[in-house]
Amino acid sequence: MIINKDKVVTVAYDMYVGGENGEKEELMQRVKAEQPYTYLHGEGMMLPLFEQALEGKQDGDTFDFRIDKKDAYGEYDEKGLIDMDKHLFYNGDGEFDAERVFVGNVVPMNTEDGGRVLAQVVEITDDKVTIDLNHPLAGENLHFTGSVIEVREATAEEIDMIRHPHCGGCGGGKCHSGKKSKGCGSEGCCGGCE
Repeated sequence: MIINKDKVVTVAYDMYVGGENGEKEELMQRVKAEQPYTYLHGEGMMLPLFEQALEGKQDGDTFDFRIDKKDAYGEYDEKGLIDMDKHLFYNGDGEFDAERVFVGNVVPMNTEDGGRVLAQVVEITDDKVTIDLNHPLAGENLHFTGSVIEVREATAEEIDMIRHPHCGGCGGGKCHSGKKSKGCGSEGCCGGCE
């Protein structure tokens, strides 16, 4: 079966970073065939150029391609480093939440407009926590080598769960409140909670 939109694709790959200016590439991630990665092609689960490079391949095909940082996660932006008052990371007992907030950990943060982002903690001082809002692979050129293990048709349920993960798909599930979802509404998403 050939990889195209709405196919379930299972791959194994090595992802390398670096390699600019004659330096050696560094293995950043290895996805082995024994524990492969599976995604729904054409739904934005992978970088667009990753999907483009696999388009048209089939079971057993190998791949070897590069994605420039501008087409991956962009340049590293120093403005993404933010010093925040330490008291913003206190727990419900009024103490600094050292169990969740430590150097190297990724913590969820709320934006001013109510969105959520992930930030990596890079430094903690007596009164500040420095977080990094850049993607961990920002500023990196990516090199993928690997193979296509399986390509198959996606079921309607799989497509539904990808397109409507927060409401358990159009067949119902749990709403944000924990109540049962009525399924998809005319807005193309949750029809509300019962």
